[in-house]
Amino acid sequence: MATMKDVARLAGVSTSTVSHVINDNRFVSDAIRDKVKNAVKQLNYAPSALARSLKIKQTRTLGMLLTASTNPFYAEVVRGVERSCYERGYSLILCNTEGDVERMNRSMETLLQKRVDGLLLMCTENHLPSQDSMSRYPSLPIVMMDWTPFEDANDIIQDNALVGGEIATRFLISRGYTQIACIAGPQDKTPARDRLEGYRTAMHLANLPILPGYEVFSDFEFEGGLTAMNQLLALPQPPHAVFVGNDAMAVGVYQALYQRGLSIPQDVAVIGYDDIELARYMAPPLTTIHQPKDDLGELAVDTLLHRLNNPTAEPQILVLTPELVVRDSVGQR
Repeated sequence: MATMKDVARLAGVSTSTVSHVINDNRFVSDAIRDKVKNAVKQLNYAPSALARSLKIKQTRTLGMLLTASTNPFYAEVVRGVERSCYERGYSLILCNTEGDVERMNRSMETLLQKRVDGLLLMCTENHLPSQDSMSRYPSLPIVMMDWTPFEDANDIIQDNALVGGEIATRFLISRGYTQIACIAGPQDKTPARDRLEGYRTAMHLANLPILPGYEVFSDFEFEGGLTAMNQLLALPQPPHAVFVGNDAMAVGVYQALYQRGLSIPQDVAVIGYDDIELARYMAPPLTTIHQPKDDLGELAVDTLLHRLNNPTAEPQILVLTPELVVRDSVGQR
């Protein structure tokens, strides 16, 4: 592989002159510039991005660490992050921990050793990155996405899940439903806890009882929704409506009702959360709470870049507003 010294030798100039031509950061005569460019072409020389990054102390690369799964929500968020990185001239290194603490710490160490300019973290709160790893890079900018922070975080971006859960439940109530159950996500996730609390708040304000067995805890996955719905259908008094903590579990709910020969919304109304792309193509299309996933990704990248340029700025907590998307999975009682 050709080096800058090889180019300089072939062109008959100094390595600093080659650098000036390649980086276009100082005047070089047209004759010399042509010599250098011809040498570059002959040798098929490509500048070292690593060497340049070490010189300017920036790699223009961001790292993202997340606990992904079969839930399409994560893929849609990552799509927004990657698009935003590309539009801003940055590369993205993505690491999936799959909920494994050892794998998470190894991935974190890899990202840090690759000298990423900043980190986006989207993991569960009981699987925190190693403080030992973080302490060796105290000035590294970090943005937390969709979950609560730990002490090394600079900035946090999250959905107002408490309001979202209340909006979803209030909508069911406004349509005349009173026997409303909730399939909540894993309680080690702040959004899951907040959505459940939003459901409880709406039921309390409407003076509606939460019947025994009407709160079921699951895992934000397709299979978890199916299992949870079957649990609700086995109750002496099955619910007439269900607020499901995310759209992936709502897919499982649909399957459980289909297997029992029940119709949506005639037998059971269903409302989800996230508004993944699949939601509009379900039969019937799923009423859900829209979480602005592209905005979440774009805002996370912009917040991280702002932190890079303003390292001493006050930490920010940015809250995205959820919105109700009405489709056909909720009827009128």
